[in-house]
Formats: sequence, C-alpha cells, structure tokens
Amino acid sequence: MENSPATTIDAVLRTGGVRSVFQPIIELDTGRVVAYEALARGPEGPLERPDPLFAAARVAGRLAELDAACRTAALRGAAEQELLAPLTLFVNVEPEVLDRAPLEDLLALAEDAPGLRVVLEITERALAARPAELLRTVERVRAVGWGVALDDVGAEAMSLAFMPLLRPDVVKLDLRLVQERPGPVIAEIMNAVNAHAERTGAVVLAEGIEDDRHLAMARALGATLGQGWLFGRPGVGAAPGREIGALRLPPPVAAPTAEGTEVSPFACLPEGVVLREAPKALLIELSKQLEREALRLGPTSVAAAAFQQARHFTPSTARRYRDLVERTGFVCALGEGLPVEPVPGLRGATLAPEDPVLGEWDVVVLGPHFAAALLARDLGDDGPDAERRFVYALTYDRDTVVRAASALLARVTPRPEPLPRGRILPAVEPARAVPAPAPGGPQEAETLRRALEATPSGVCIVDVRLPDQPLVYVNPAFAELAGLPQEELLGRNCRFLQGPDTDPAAVAAVRRAIEAGKECRVTMLNHRGPERTPWWNELHLAPIAGPDGEVARYIGVQVDVTARVEAERALVQERDRTRGYLTRIEQLAYTDPLTGLPNRRRLEEQVETALWTARAGGHALAVLFVDLDGFKAVNDRYGHAAGDELLRAVADRLRPRLRRRDLLARLGGDEFLVALLDLDPATAADEARRVAADLTRALEEPLPLAGGEVAVRASVGVSVHPEDGDDFATLLYAADVRMYARKAATAVR
Repeated sequence: MENSPATTIDAVLRTGGVRSVFQPIIELDTGRVVAYEALARGPEGPLERPDPLFAAARVAGRLAELDAACRTAALRGAAEQELLAPLTLFVNVEPEVLDRAPLEDLLALAEDAPGLRVVLEITERALAARPAELLRTVERVRAVGWGVALDDVGAEAMSLAFMPLLRPDVVKLDLRLVQERPGPVIAEIMNAVNAHAERTGAVVLAEGIEDDRHLAMARALGATLGQGWLFGRPGVGAAPGREIGALRLPPPVAAPTAEGTEVSPFACLPEGVVLREAPKALLIELSKQLEREALRLGPTSVAAAAFQQARHFTPSTARRYRDLVERTGFVCALGEGLPVEPVPGLRGATLAPEDPVLGEWDVVVLGPHFAAALLARDLGDDGPDAERRFVYALTYDRDTVVRAASALLARVTPRPEPLPRGRILPAVEPARAVPAPAPGGPQEAETLRRALEATPSGVCIVDVRLPDQPLVYVNPAFAELAGLPQEELLGRNCRFLQGPDTDPAAVAAVRRAIEAGKECRVTMLNHRGPERTPWWNELHLAPIAGPDGEVARYIGVQVDVTARVEAERALVQERDRTRGYLTRIEQLAYTDPLTGLPNRRRLEEQVETALWTARAGGHALAVLFVDLDGFKAVNDRYGHAAGDELLRAVADRLRPRLRRRDLLARLGGDEFLVALLDLDPATAADEARRVAADLTRALEEPLPLAGGEVAVRASVGVSVHPEDGDDFATLLYAADVRMYARKAATAVR
C-alpha cells in the first residue's frame, strides 16, 4: 500500500532527509561572491524538489517541522561548507508557519556557528496572511543582529505596500522585472523600491539573471547584487573560481515599529506634538479623507483603522471599506466585537476590554510615497455620539505613521488558509504540460488531449495545491491569446496576463471563487505578449476535484471578446450622450432660468423628501415664504431688464444667509421660498422667525444694479412642521397666509 503523506514526511524528518544547496549572490560591479542563498531539497525521488516536498508537508500537517528542518539544514550545511564571514547566508522562512516557527532553536544554532552572517528572507505570501506574526518575527531577527530580505518584490503589489513596515535590508526583485519588457507596472515598482533604498540604504538584489541582457536590465533597475544561472546554479558548496567579498548592509538601526500590542497608535505620537480637540463628527470626515487617499494610492497602500466598538462600523462604513478592499493592498479594522472578516476581504480583530486602543479612534494610511495617520483619544463624553470629543493629531511623519500602523497590525488575527488541508493534495511530480487524467485509460486521455488542442477557446489548468498556483497545462489557443510559447507559460501564475488597467473587482472575484472552491465567470482586461497588447477576456473558471473529492485544480476557458466589449462601450457612450441631453432637459424643467435657483416643482420634491426624513428622525422643518415689496416700482421705472437683474441680486443676497443644507427656490414673479431642515422641534419656530428677520434685514440694504442702487423690502411668512402641517402644500399655504398678514400689517404701519 502506498505510504500516506504523513508517513512519508515523518520518514524524511526522522532520517534527516532534508538538505540544502547553495546559489551564489554576486556583487554586480566586482563579480565577487558576497552571499549564498540556501535552497531546500528533499531526498532523491518524488519529494526532492521543494514544491512537492512542502505540498506533502501541508497535507500531513508537518509544515512547521519541515520549515525548521530546512533552516537547520541551511545553517549546518553552510558551516560544514565554510560559507562563513565575510560571506552572508540567506535563509527562508515559510510564511504559513510564522507564528509557529521555532526561531529560538535557529538562534541557538547560530550561536554555535559564530562565523555565520544571516539574512532571513520573507516572501510576500506572509504579508497579508499573518502580518502580526511577520512583524514580530522581524523584531526578533533584528534583535540578534541578523538582516531581513523581502523576496519576490514586484510579483504582487502587496510587497510594495508592506515595504515601509518591514524596512528590509535587502529588496529582492522578482525575476520578471529583469526578464520581461519594461512597462508601467515595472516603472511603478522601481519608483517604490528606489524610494525605499534612498531612505534606508537598503540593497537591491535582482533575481533570475540568466544572460547578459538580463544583467544589463538588472543594473538599469538599480540592482547592485545579482542572482541567477549566469553566475552559477545551486550547488553543494561554494561556487568555484570566484573571489569572495563582503555584503554591505545598511547600518543596524532600530526599526520604527511598535513593540507589540502593549503600545497603542496614539501612544506612538512623539513628545511635544500639538494636540487638538474635536468632536467625533470631524474625525469621521478626516477619516474619510484618509480613506480617499488610500484609494488614490491603490494596491501599493496599507490602510488600518480602529473604531472602538463594532457598532461604530456602520453600514455606510462597510460600503466604504468594501471599496478599500477591492482597490488597495491591505486593509484591516479593529473594534470591540468586530469579527475576523467584517466584510469580505477585510481583516478584522476584536479589541479586549483592557486594550488601550479601545479608547482611541485611529486611521492610518501608508504607501511607498505617502504616510498619514489620524490618531485620537476619547475624552469620555456622555453626550450624543457625533458630539463626543477627542484629542487628536493628524501627522504625516513617516516614522510615526509606521509605528502606528505596526501597533494596529500587531493585533490582526491570522487569516484562515484559503483552502482547508483536505483540499490540498500532495504533488509528487513536477508540473507537466498534460491535462488531468481522464477516465477510461490512455485512449480516452489522448482523445481529450486532442480535443483540448483543437478547440478555438483558450484552455488552461491551474494546480491550486502548488505554491503560487501555477499553470500546469495550456492549449495552443491559450498560448495564442497570451502571445507566448506554451513552454514559457507553464509554471507561471496567470496574473502575468493582468495589467494596471485590469479591474481590481474582477481580480478579487476570481480570488474569492478559488478560495471558496466555486465556479466563476468574469470579463477582464488582459494583455498579450511582450508588447502587452490589451484584449478583453471572457473567463470561465471551474474547480476540478481530486481523488478525495476536494478541489485540486481549476480549469479556465478564455474567449477573446474585445470586439464585443468595444461595441458595447460605443453603445454606452452614445447612450451617455443621449442621457446627457435628457439630463440637461430635466435640469431646465427643475431650474428657474433667471436666477439658477430650483423652481417650485423641484423644491416641492426636496421638501417632501426632507419631511420623510424629519418624521423618521423626530426633527422639525420650516418653510419661509419671501415676497418682495417694491419690485413692481423698479420694473415700472427702470424696465424689465432691471427687474430681472434685481431678482438675481436678491437670490445672491439670500444664499449666504442660509446653511448649506437649507433649501432656496424661486416660486415665480417676485416670490422666493426657503426650507430650513433638521431643526430641533423645541426651538424650530424661534429659529425660523430668527432666520426670517435676518433675511428681511438683508434685503433692506440697497441692492446694486447696473444703473445704480435700488431699495426694496421683503415680507416673510413662516410655517413649521409638524405644528402647521405634514406636507408641502399645507406648509406653503400656511406660510403664504402669514406672509400676506405681515405685508398687510406693514402697510398699515
């Protein structure tokens, strides 16, 4: 009977079957070897390569033990091969076991080999899954004097988003940056990497250098170190015939991170910072502005927020954070009672009653070229929620923002694995260009292969069990759509088809479907070949079950629908133009052409809507009927043009004396209407009379006309909801009657 994955991995660990090979890292200017990267290998056979080895460990639940064995083999192997100072050893840590990685054993082993200089490599897969554990690991590594490298930078925007938080000593550029044709994405990556290197002194290392063209590109991108087959393949010991040098890392400085969950973001503010006092209503608006900054930065930004209690994470907030999840690199929200995923894709965490963050309102946004934080502390008011007061600071100091972001991320709960263990099958062979086995033997498998190769639709198969979910089969039609030979496509993740203009919502829909093991249909913008020619892909993804009935692979069917999408867009543009004409007609129907104010029809609709809101919220509303006295005399003396000019001047005089949420309209002739919204029922009548008196005084001042100045007066009648009526018509009638009563009383005087 075939051994189970657990039995196989146990045998590998028990017999010391894990070993390391070492690939040289070269100083590009001198050609000297300054470091080696330790690469894990299993025993000879199906588990020799790292992908099947780690896949089997995942199934068996032995990932942490295998990861520890790989690091131990790396240090012992380096010591045995005398890869000691001045050389540096690069050692990887498996992202999925950051919280269980027994680094203490590794540190003890390093003490037994004091000649070892170590840089710990962390891949971007750790960034979103376990940010708290990642930051703690970095602190522990720096505490013993080791360096930190961020691997595969550029493969995902997430690495750029987290780079300011990790402050890596070495930035390892993903191989596609030196092997693919430059484009906007590579330019964005290099802007971020160069900014980090300039700020911190970090060293840039280019991977995947296989020929002189790659070498030239690596230098052009700012790399001073290189790694790849041009300099030597992985071997048991030192690369022969190369001079040895020392890797110069940035001087050891304390990373600007908060030390765990004992520190709150507000406590990260430096001494002497100026604090202001404000109600919560202002903090909400400042928070929204920072959220807009995060949306502007896009996938290279991190956004973190603390909302005190879950009740403050309102439906409106949830809608805003859905947008952040879709368009930024990483988003988390904390609050007492918040679940681990308040909305899909949003990392959440509940706050313990004793956590100091419970008394704060914090919003942090961090990117390669932007840093801002709103850090506030509750003053403990008992009044209405929107009026609760806070002391706060709005800071753009990068170190302070990084510390505050670290303090929030240190509280984030690890994300569950996207696929349960039962769905991940051990990979015992390298990926090959063959479809999944078909029932019925070789003859049916050959028939299936021919059918797939003959279909005009692009077909690919992705193995979700392997790291980075690579392509393991593509048919000729898919290769034609991608614009690359089949052999260059196998082993790559499908993300290379995407570009900066690809809709993040479509990408997120695909990711959610794969994580849930469900079918998915989307239309997204892809790019073809080295020229990156855009084309629209109608993509249908469907899961394929393995022998145990769980998802093992995904099959994707691609159809080029560029012509259809462009035709639909042209139709939409034509509809928009037509809609624009209709909107203009509608605006004319609702607007007084002389003053630009809403007309009676529009005001009636607005007031009826406001009345619904007032009834629901227990508010009051007032209507003011404003009639000009003396307007006819101006018309008779100066002409209708002057009368029109006078009405425009009256509108301009009335507008600034009202609140932004109040309504002003021209009823017709020399009559205007005002609606005062959201009034306190206890003081609504007094407030309405005060505004009426203010408007009356404002119109007593002479009004400028082209031929000089004229003086008019106004009579204002007031009605109040709910005392005087519950609909617009009734309130207008009551205000009209009182206006005429006031006009009559003024005439008698």
